[in-house]
Amino acid sequence: MGSWVVPAEVLARARFAISPMAEVVGALGHLSRSGPPVDRAFVATHGAAFRAMLDAHPGRAAVVTAHWRPHWLADFLGIPPPSTEPTFEEELDQIAALGDRRIRADLRETVGPDLPRILTRPGVTEHTTGLLDWVWTHTLASDWPRRQRVLHADIVARGARLAGHGWAGVLKDLGQGRSWVGEGGQLRINRFDNPTRTLPETAVLSCVPVHWNASWVGWDLPERYALYYPVQGSLAAVGGAAPHGLDRLVGANRAAVLRALDAPASTSALAARLGLPLGSAGGHLKVLLDTELVLRRRSGREVLYWRTALGDALVAAGTGS
Repeated sequence: MGSWVVPAEVLARARFAISPMAEVVGALGHLSRSGPPVDRAFVATHGAAFRAMLDAHPGRAAVVTAHWRPHWLADFLGIPPPSTEPTFEEELDQIAALGDRRIRADLRETVGPDLPRILTRPGVTEHTTGLLDWVWTHTLASDWPRRQRVLHADIVARGARLAGHGWAGVLKDLGQGRSWVGEGGQLRINRFDNPTRTLPETAVLSCVPVHWNASWVGWDLPERYALYYPVQGSLAAVGGAAPHGLDRLVGANRAAVLRALDAPASTSALAARLGLPLGSAGGHLKVLLDTELVLRRRSGREVLYWRTALGDALVAAGTGS
């Protein structure tokens, strides 16, 4: 599906929404797919427990196998949120209500005719909701207040852009391949040469920010559609933080080290990147480790450091825009 024809009435009602389930879908992608993950710290923290859970639940493991193929996500995982700020439980209930037949059909469309045998028997809904609930409960729920603040900050920034540039200025920044073609109200939703779909005039279009470096679309035919797009950054300012507030709180160099750890890095790499003496970088890391703002783990011959959820929250709250 390369583009949607969006009637003026639909664009006028378009809204931003926050979706806990979208965060779960992104987390599931990082935890389950091969190749170097974007959020290595997240996978390092939760990957082992995730794999152990799948070993104990073959049905959930089968859903993981079938939920995604390159450039395609099972339709039920993209269903738009039922309101502008639903709870995870409300969104999980929305998926559970689809039932075995619908979820199985979506998985078969994604993976093809070779659906894992366990998913051809009753219980597909239970396997699916159990998987999604585990990802939420064990990897995201405790961090949700921090994530929610960052998502709200993104929506505020998009709203300001909307006021100054209109929807054409906003939509072109909502993920890769997105643009307002302007011919008959066409919104390009990806770079693939798929048939154009015309949204009905009664449709509701939601724009949903997510923390993951990924873009996807979703729908619940015939009237609900959603664009999922990467948040403007995990360092998005939230609340009323003053510029450089984090620097004043912990010191400029230590703040720089903490900001740099959105991806795992070694002491020597941080020192080179920030222009700090190796001993100074190590000292700052020790303080951050002692205060539970960073974690560390050995990787081969190196020891890598990355921010904890507390460190993320401190950076987000202390970064001015």
